[in-house]
Amino acid sequence: MTSEPLLLLGCGKMGGALLRGWLDQKIAGGAGAPVHVIEPNAEAMREFAGAPGVSHVARAEDLPAGIKPGIVLLAVKPQMMDQGLATMTRIAAAKPLFLSIAAGKTLAYFARHLGADAAVVRSMPNTPASVGRGATVAVPNRHVGAARRSQADRLLGAVGEVHWVEDEGLLDAVTALSGGGPAYVFLLIEVLAQAGIDAGLPAELAKRLARTTVCGSGELARLSPEEPATLRQNVTSPGGTTLEALKVLMAPDGLQPLFTRAIAAATRRSRELAG
Repeated sequence: MTSEPLLLLGCGKMGGALLRGWLDQKIAGGAGAPVHVIEPNAEAMREFAGAPGVSHVARAEDLPAGIKPGIVLLAVKPQMMDQGLATMTRIAAAKPLFLSIAAGKTLAYFARHLGADAAVVRSMPNTPASVGRGATVAVPNRHVGAARRSQADRLLGAVGEVHWVEDEGLLDAVTALSGGGPAYVFLLIEVLAQAGIDAGLPAELAKRLARTTVCGSGELARLSPEEPATLRQNVTSPGGTTLEALKVLMAPDGLQPLFTRAIAAATRRSRELAG
């Protein structure tokens, strides 16, 4: 990893998760690269107060004079990106790599704001990054060389898996699947618990069983070399209770067409927001 300074624009939930991952893995801070954070909300920086190699300012104008970061992570909300990039003129002149985690902001958008020759990686992480189990998909523009791509991969990989694509259009479906995916899983916990309550279980027991079952099954799926379909079959005894439930869930009007419609709707909305 380069020893060039890192600049983090925004330290909310996702920016904070990445900074935490960098510090934990010693990519940045301490003996790693120094990190300068621009974050107007002082409360968001509380857990990083006193962290070696991490400095914080509320405004870009308060950054040290002459700072030349090698990589700028853009972690502000999409609706705040115009305002955030307006403060990056001085930084952009030093030709850093810009690494965005903002949904809906395209490579063409960044070229308009940062210059046609700016090196930009657009990425879509998800919220399990906060516990080191994130899934991120990234796409570089043509100005990102192998070395810069490797640096971006290490920064994003501090909080989970990283997958690279060359077709930026795929990020709409990525946003729908893995970006929104945690919400769908949390909904699964909710509906499993409610179904258990409807079947007569005490509410607290149903909620605990649903949460633990989903979490345990996810960890089994992560660690097992077997396909999810095989894991499902391993739980399903011929003529048993699970099979009866799966007949409902796997019916022509069951989960698959429902999720296909849901992901398609989210993909369409992602394209609308990007437009």
